[in-house]
Amino acid sequence: MTEPKKKTAVITGAASGLGRAMSLVLAEQGWEIGMVDLDEAGARETLELAQKKGGRGKVYPLDLSSEKDMARMAAHFFESWDRIDLLVNNAGVAVAGIVGDISPKNWQWQLQNNLWSVIYGCHSFIPWMKRRGGGRIINIASGAGVVSFPEMAPYNVTKAGVISLSETLHAELAPEGIGVTVVCPLFFKTNLIDTFRFTHEFQKEFFEANFAGARITSERVARLALRAAGKNKLYCFPQLSSKIFWLFKRLFPGFFHRILASIYHRKWGKPLFLWMARRGLF
Repeated sequence: MTEPKKKTAVITGAASGLGRAMSLVLAEQGWEIGMVDLDEAGARETLELAQKKGGRGKVYPLDLSSEKDMARMAAHFFESWDRIDLLVNNAGVAVAGIVGDISPKNWQWQLQNNLWSVIYGCHSFIPWMKRRGGGRIINIASGAGVVSFPEMAPYNVTKAGVISLSETLHAELAPEGIGVTVVCPLFFKTNLIDTFRFTHEFQKEFFEANFAGARITSERVARLALRAAGKNKLYCFPQLSSKIFWLFKRLFPGFFHRILASIYHRKWGKPLFLWMARRGLF
């Protein structure tokens, strides 16, 4: 009797944060994982941790801003493993600032890392998945792509783009046996703050307060995302707050944005946002 073939996954941004958490959760289930990250040392550390949990894998150093390099990476894993059961487009960065103050260079950096990397990942893997008869894709977006917080335009734009892309793919790929899930957390404990770029001190304070006050871990987000993908759900909102924002905006979009704008422009608006952030309400 032949042993069942191990399931395989490729995870971008696997060196830390949510990408590492995803890798370790899958390792517990015996998956073989392609750990993709520009930070090769961090990815190798993730691999060592995964092996201790019963998983196996390979490290693939890669700058996700290159379409050609992404295509080579997809070909490498499909040719090595024949099929990929799961692709997780996770790598990302954050830029905050008021539109007009943010430099075009920072806009480009944000778009390249958060949106184009996901587009390249889908573009490179989907043809292979179709030929191999199916698979799953998890795209990591953010509740910011729904809420559109002030002073976060570059980040909001990229995450809204990932949500829209995922919604489109969910319909396009259903007949091919390829499931698509988009994960929309708000703030949780991760390493995003390490490369954070901003134009005003409030933005830095707001981000730091949210990460310090976060009540949900990367591991919890990873487990909820994988569970949603396993059930072929399109949306995964890991926190109650992200679900409430999403529902409120869907039901009352005009009212939602009037309230957000009104609070932001009050003298007590920014202090209120900081108070909420420190208590893990975002």
